Amino acid sequence: MAVETTAAPIQVTDAAWQAIEGGYDLQVHVAPDVIGRRIDDMDLAKEFLAHKLKGFVLKSHYVPTYERAKVVTKASPGITAYGAITLNHSVGGLNPVALEIAGRSGNKIVWMPTVDAANETAGRSDGPTDKLPFWAKIQRELSATGISPAPISVLDGSGKVSDAARRCLELIGKHDMILATGHLSKKEIHALVKVAKKEMGLKRVLVTHAEFPSQNMTAQEQVEVADLGAMIEHCFTTMYTNKAPWEAYFDSVRKVGPERVVLSTDLGQTINPPVTEGFAMFAQKMLDAGFPAADVRRMCVTNSTALIS
Repeated sequence: MAVETTAAPIQVTDAAWQAIEGGYDLQVHVAPDVIGRRIDDMDLAKEFLAHKLKGFVLKSHYVPTYERAKVVTKASPGITAYGAITLNHSVGGLNPVALEIAGRSGNKIVWMPTVDAANETAGRSDGPTDKLPFWAKIQRELSATGISPAPISVLDGSGKVSDAARRCLELIGKHDMILATGHLSKKEIHALVKVAKKEMGLKRVLVTHAEFPSQNMTAQEQVEVADLGAMIEHCFTTMYTNKAPWEAYFDSVRKVGPERVVLSTDLGQTINPPVTEGFAMFAQKMLDAGFPAADVRRMCVTNSTALIS
């Protein structure tokens, strides 16, 4: 997996800014965080307000953000920050207690394991050492000190969604939170979405950055999980940092359909563009690829608003 790298700037037009006006970014990585970030949540709220955006979801691989989001929202009239939890080892993995508390606290998104997912090998001590993402350094440092619990899968030994994962889905549904698939494998994503939507009736399911290398979902695979009832998220950083080709992404959106797609940035890294500018750059790339402004607005504003509200 390639580390985040800079890329050629994208010239943003007024049309792109207009397309994202009133939108929510459902995945930002900003300070305070254990990883260095280019902006903190309070200043991000100011930038969003200045660009007529409505809000964002604070993502951390390691700690819940729902309490922090409430502070940002109160301190930033006109902006709503939403909190999230990621089910990595730092919160106990597939931990029903953590989810129950999160739900009672107004948590909005639950990401399945990311850095600790069995499918995500970038931070493992036996993996390649070059071109690692920022969080992989932390994973390796933890492992070097002997803190290295077993990677997490949502499937049991027979390949079915595990009892622990099912309990998590029950709590996500109970508190009407958004299930996001994190860094699970394609096989896990399909199985989890099927159980969540067809068996348990979860209202809101989001497939996380479908083109990201650890997911690497083809257009047809995205269509299949969308047909099960999931929304498909695409993140600006994935293509901007050359982890996936733009043309393959455009093809996936066309086949899945803008009505089932959400665009997020996944930004906040020190070497990548500012979050707000990256959001507009994403819209610009879509416009440049021939997508109608109404479709871009649907993916950047309408769908994300419906999902988060």
